[in-house]
Amino acid sequence: MTGFGNAAQHSEAASVSIELKAVNNRYLKVSMRLPDYLARFESDVERLIREEIARGSVQLSIRVRLLAETSGYSIDTSVLHGYVRQLTALQNDPEVTDSRVPGLSDLLPLPGVVTEADVNPDVVEAVWPVLKSTLQEALLHFHEFRQHEGESMRQDLKLQCETIAGQLEEVATHAPDVVAEYRSRLLERIRRAVQETDVEIDENDLIREVALFADRCDINEEITRLRSHLEQFHRFLDSERSMGRKLEFLGQEMFREINTIGSKANNVTIAHSVVEMKSAIERIREVLQNVE
Repeated sequence: MTGFGNAAQHSEAASVSIELKAVNNRYLKVSMRLPDYLARFESDVERLIREEIARGSVQLSIRVRLLAETSGYSIDTSVLHGYVRQLTALQNDPEVTDSRVPGLSDLLPLPGVVTEADVNPDVVEAVWPVLKSTLQEALLHFHEFRQHEGESMRQDLKLQCETIAGQLEEVATHAPDVVAEYRSRLLERIRRAVQETDVEIDENDLIREVALFADRCDINEEITRLRSHLEQFHRFLDSERSMGRKLEFLGQEMFREINTIGSKANNVTIAHSVVEMKSAIERIREVLQNVE
């Protein structure tokens, strides 16, 4: 599920600011951007994230300003002088229309002018405590953001379940009409056939045909299972633990029961209810893609 958290802290060694963003993903994928001299802490940072986040595509941006004597960056004067010589030569080229003399602000962003210097290992070690503390604070803010969003999702999921439950009661109410309507249609077809031909219909054959149809279109088991799935879905929603994968599985099972009801029950009213329930299931699927 989506989320955002940030934090900034200072110590005698460094000033650290962190931004943590996450977008939807079925699995956990972590990408981070941090200074090269802190690459040794990349596995530790990822471990802290994986302890707190189970799903999502997480983007982590870490900015560090060293407060020790070494800044971690230096200007390569030889590269800078090389750029100056080339630009000076171009000023005398008649094909060059811009003869403006570049200043330092133009030259410093050029590749190779500013380089990252080697940082003392002791300074790097001193950065880790404040880096870890800042990341933990950013994760705390991240969880607060997700909890607020998660509550909105939970209410949406409950609303969709209520829609399914209401339509399911409509289905249960009209389920007995399916056999009665089939029996009426069958009797009408037989009446017409008898009027047009000399065929005699055995009443036992009629009863057997209606009984076979009643067995084929019986949806009581599907209704019972769907009710059970809805009850379990509500229990999972009210759980304090992360139930995203279990909710996804239950959503698949509910769709299977609804689909079976639609294929077995030959009734217009039930068909309309099935359409409404499938629409609610699709919404549940969309929301569950964002749930951890």
